[in-house]
Amino acid sequence: MAGSHIAHAAYKGPSVVKEIMIGIALGMVAGGLWKKHHWNNQRRTKEFYDLLEKNEISVVVNDQ
Repeated sequence: MAGSHIAHAAYKGPSVVKEIMIGIALGMVAGGLWKKHHWNNQRRTKEFYDLLEKNEISVVVNDQ
Protein backbone atom coordinates (compact mmCIF):
# COMPACT_ATOMS: atom_id res chain seq x y z
CA MET A 1 0.00 0.00 0.00
CA ALA A 2 2.94 2.31 -0.48
CA GLY A 3 1.38 3.74 -3.65
CA SER A 4 -1.81 4.96 -1.92
CA HIS A 5 -0.16 7.89 -0.15
CA ILE A 6 -2.22 11.07 -0.69
CA ALA A 7 -0.31 14.34 -0.75
CA HIS A 8 -1.92 17.11 1.31
CA ALA A 9 -0.98 20.75 1.32
CA ALA A 10 0.87 21.47 4.52
CA TYR A 11 -0.37 24.49 6.49
CA LYS A 12 2.61 26.73 7.07
CA GLY A 13 0.92 29.40 9.16
CA PRO A 14 0.14 33.01 8.32
CA SER A 15 2.44 34.87 5.98
CA VAL A 16 3.48 38.02 7.82
CA VAL A 17 4.56 39.86 4.68
CA LYS A 18 1.31 38.99 2.90
CA GLU A 19 -0.77 40.18 5.86
CA ILE A 20 1.20 43.44 6.05
CA MET A 21 0.68 44.05 2.33
CA ILE A 22 -3.06 43.32 2.60
CA GLY A 23 -3.28 45.66 5.61
CA ILE A 24 -1.50 48.44 3.74
CA ALA A 25 -3.76 47.98 0.69
CA LEU A 26 -6.94 48.05 2.80
CA GLY A 27 -5.67 51.10 4.67
CA MET A 28 -4.95 52.93 1.42
CA VAL A 29 -8.42 52.14 0.06
CA ALA A 30 -10.14 53.25 3.28
CA GLY A 31 -7.99 56.40 3.41
CA GLY A 32 -8.81 57.22 -0.20
CA LEU A 33 -12.53 56.86 0.42
CA TRP A 34 -12.27 59.05 3.53
CA LYS A 35 -10.36 61.74 1.62
CA LYS A 36 -12.93 61.65 -1.21
CA HIS A 37 -15.71 62.10 1.36
CA HIS A 38 -13.82 64.95 3.04
CA TRP A 39 -13.13 66.73 -0.25
CA ASN A 40 -16.81 66.42 -1.22
CA ASN A 41 -17.89 68.01 2.08
CA GLN A 42 -15.27 70.73 1.66
CA ARG A 43 -16.51 71.48 -1.88
CA ARG A 44 -20.14 71.67 -0.74
CA THR A 45 -19.24 74.01 2.13
CA LYS A 46 -17.25 76.27 -0.21
CA GLU A 47 -20.15 76.40 -2.69
CA PHE A 48 -22.56 77.28 0.13
CA TYR A 49 -20.44 80.18 1.37
CA ASP A 50 -19.80 81.41 -2.19
CA LEU A 51 -23.57 81.53 -2.84
CA LEU A 52 -24.12 83.21 0.53
CA GLU A 53 -21.50 85.85 -0.31
CA LYS A 54 -23.11 86.53 -3.73
CA ASN A 55 -26.50 86.98 -1.97
CA GLU A 56 -28.00 84.24 -4.13
CA ILE A 57 -29.17 82.44 -0.98
CA SER A 58 -29.96 83.54 2.54
CA VAL A 59 -30.11 81.80 5.89
CA VAL A 60 -32.71 84.27 7.17
CA VAL A 61 -36.38 83.37 6.79
CA ASN A 62 -38.35 86.06 4.96
CA ASP A 63 -41.39 87.36 6.85
CA GLN A 64 -44.39 87.76 4.60
